[in-house]
Amino acid sequence: MSLQLSEKVLALAAEAQSGLAEQFARIDAIAEENTRKVLAAFQNHRVAESYFAGTTGYGYDDQGRDELDKIYAEIFGTEEALVRIQFVNGTHAITCALFGAVMPGDTLVYAVGAPYDTLQSVIGTTGDARGTLLDYGIKYKEVGLKNNAPDKETLAEAVRDRSVKAVVIQRSKGYSTRATLSVAEIGELAKIVKDNNPNAAVLVDNCYGEFVETLEPTQVGADLVVGSLIKNPGGGLAPTGGYIAGRADLVQAAAQRLTVPGIGGECGCTMGNNRALYQGLFMAPHVVAQAVKTAVFAAKLMELLGYETEPRSDQVRHDIIQMISLNTPEAVCKFCRGIQSGSPVDSYVTPEPWAMPGYDDQVIMAAGAFIQGASIELSADAPMRPPYTVYLQGGLTYESGKTGILLAAEELLK
Repeated sequence: MSLQLSEKVLALAAEAQSGLAEQFARIDAIAEENTRKVLAAFQNHRVAESYFAGTTGYGYDDQGRDELDKIYAEIFGTEEALVRIQFVNGTHAITCALFGAVMPGDTLVYAVGAPYDTLQSVIGTTGDARGTLLDYGIKYKEVGLKNNAPDKETLAEAVRDRSVKAVVIQRSKGYSTRATLSVAEIGELAKIVKDNNPNAAVLVDNCYGEFVETLEPTQVGADLVVGSLIKNPGGGLAPTGGYIAGRADLVQAAAQRLTVPGIGGECGCTMGNNRALYQGLFMAPHVVAQAVKTAVFAAKLMELLGYETEPRSDQVRHDIIQMISLNTPEAVCKFCRGIQSGSPVDSYVTPEPWAMPGYDDQVIMAAGAFIQGASIELSADAPMRPPYTVYLQGGLTYESGKTGILLAAEELLK
């Protein structure tokens, strides 16, 4: 059975793609520069077949794991890095970084509004889970947005408190409607923090942003970046895991939280996954470019259908997320059904809103992925609350991502 696309949708697709050459050329140039950077790091660290051998048990003397840490540190321009399959998701990696950066009595500041939903329960501002940052006596401040953008004056004031030991900048929008931050904007915010409190560490939730630009936040003043391997840097091949890269003391402190004090990053077997982690990282700049192209095409097509998008199809990208305002719960469900039907895995499944752990609202997710929850593969999700906005990301290949978008358009036009 072939995928059925109407003449109307095919005509819209042709119209959408006809104006994207300039955007696509920019994306390809970024991918080429980032590929050279990754390749240079592989060669500098003499990557060999022996690095792909896995370890079991404690994972002592895992050369491939330890060299991959160094490769990530070189790519992100940092002193050290920690790349581990033991991180269950990005939230877990960020949590380890937070618990390593602050102590009881310290204050944590979120610099650009409320964090992503799952991190609110880590901090302790939502839910009733035990062991939150607030439970451990860590104070919390949140700098809200001003005109849906970072409030630089209020941030400067907030961090002057000498109890502030860590400031988190969330690069992507999460489920908010603000624009994703560029690396340059993150650098400006980091400078504000350092100018007003030199002892505060700047941590960046880098999820969805790796390799979208040619620089990373740690190259413009951030002390630490954290992300998930089943998003951008895993290249669609990493089966699980996360990474932390930055200042040596902060990386080591996070490692003590991932395992235990006294062991840190010395343990952690790789169980035969090193090859996938290396190959995924090597592929990441290209795969990220495919996802960004998919997002640009989606924005253009949805604009032709009369929907509001952020960013718009003609804007420069800073992550792989495409926000589309669909206005009604019915439209959100239709869009997600279309994306699911264009998936290589579980294409026959009908996504429905459900009470997902860590979220206050029901969430609908379309994600027919080879790796469960891999946001670098084509997926769409939305909290079922006004203004009924869907968040699209991923696409291992532009061709498959484009097909998924066209099937979503078909559903909306029914």
